[in-house]
Amino acid sequence: MNTIKAVIVDDEPDSVETLKLMLGAYPQVTVVGSFTRSDIALKEIKTLAPDLLFTDIEMPVLNGFELLEQLKPINFQIVFVTAYNQFALKAFRFNALDYLVKPIIENELSLVIDKAQKKELVNDEQLQNLKKQLKEGHITKIAIPDQTGITFIDIKDIVFVEASGNYSSLVLKDKKKILVTRNLKDIQDVLEVQHFLRIHRQFIINLNLVKSFNRNDNTLTMSTGDTMPVARSQKQNLIEQFGWL
Repeated sequence: MNTIKAVIVDDEPDSVETLKLMLGAYPQVTVVGSFTRSDIALKEIKTLAPDLLFTDIEMPVLNGFELLEQLKPINFQIVFVTAYNQFALKAFRFNALDYLVKPIIENELSLVIDKAQKKELVNDEQLQNLKKQLKEGHITKIAIPDQTGITFIDIKDIVFVEASGNYSSLVLKDKKKILVTRNLKDIQDVLEVQHFLRIHRQFIINLNLVKSFNRNDNTLTMSTGDTMPVARSQKQNLIEQFGWL
């Protein structure tokens, strides 16, 4: 079993001690450093050479983003430990970044540790995207993990999403298809706050790119020319979204 060297940075001592205690249940994780001051952490992290960094975002002296900016190039995994609101949590998901919400729940920590063993590093664009979204309060791009790394997609370019077993296919304006390793429910949780609607167990559509709706056979035609069914349970919801009579 490969050992994961972890560092914790949080200005709340109780949060640091709680996380250290919880990580003690994972023999594959060794906490090699914990800090309540981000400026001191900055001086020590490069020497400690962690595999995994747990960091709060809002901290005095250096916030989480400022700390990471000064640690470039980042060759460790990052988990944000945060008390942020629901919008912020959506932003983390949109950027395919790991986070834990305070107070930390055991099964969520377990999922993070499982993922950490895969040693998937974040890139700077993910961090800059997240920072911008948290500052501006809205989301324009999503990060899609693929076999070679991360692909960033403008949300407005997604015409619809189609279920494909445990995967989903994103269909873009240029008809390009991108297969993602998330089921449709995961995609729905993220996109339905962005003018998207799940119209069927198999489809989520961009409401801005609907071309026409056939009431007779309950089908939608999208801007790409693709036609898809609307579930009876979602028909009224769709009509209300557009204010159709």
